[in-house]
Amino acid sequence: MDKNKLFSIGEVSRLFHVSVSSLRHYENIELLTPAYISPDSGYRYYGAEQFEVFNTIRYLRVLDMPLSEIEDFLKNRDINCIEEKLCQQKQAVLKKQQELKRIEQKIDHRLNWLTDAENTPLDIISLIALPACRIVWMDDPLKIEGSADMEAPIRKLDQSDAEAVVFLGKVGLGISAEHLKKAETAQYDGIFLILDQEDIFTGETMELPETLCVRLRFRGSHTEAQDPYKKLLHYIGRHKMQIVGFSREVTLIDYGVTNDTKKFVTEICIPVRA
Repeated sequence: MDKNKLFSIGEVSRLFHVSVSSLRHYENIELLTPAYISPDSGYRYYGAEQFEVFNTIRYLRVLDMPLSEIEDFLKNRDINCIEEKLCQQKQAVLKKQQELKRIEQKIDHRLNWLTDAENTPLDIISLIALPACRIVWMDDPLKIEGSADMEAPIRKLDQSDAEAVVFLGKVGLGISAEHLKKAETAQYDGIFLILDQEDIFTGETMELPETLCVRLRFRGSHTEAQDPYKKLLHYIGRHKMQIVGFSREVTLIDYGVTNDTKKFVTEICIPVRA
């Protein structure tokens, strides 16, 4: 073997801008075997044949093909094999593009949500039309005396579908119309999850139509909701409105956004008929 035509592992590293550890890893998984290993020093040397293999590895890695698939191709190289691998990789890339688009949409929703929460006046009751939405509802009577009281019901929602609730929409609490009419607001009747359009949820969901609501946003969390409920119910009574659905109480800014509890913002919407 003409060692003058071989390149050391360090030289290959510099030529191809790849780390020595990556080259050693490729060797360990039998993806790229050196042309020669010095029995005295253990130094690795590579030649033109290895460069061809390495260029193929680099190309397929740029296409984000897994090393296991690259290994399979290198052991069974032919046109049909590479066509099949490339078609499979194209489908994987398209799927990843769709997932990244969905994540982008989730980010946009969160940014819009935060901007809206920061710019809407607080402690003002307004009459709004909540857009139609899809929710997951779970009957779970509970009192909220601290943030930890939300964890158990949220974990139940988390177990109801393969995708983590933390990645999905807004988690909220609701009081039934029956209890609202009696001004019984010390206990919630259930917990719900508002799903965005792109959310994947295979469990049972509920479609809510566009709904007329009285809304109040206030500084604080669920533990400070009693006075806002009194204000809303007083407003509803004074304007002779009829309560027609469960309340939708959602903390828009909480520990997930800031450690400063003085910046928390919670929204309560009560469906009504004027």
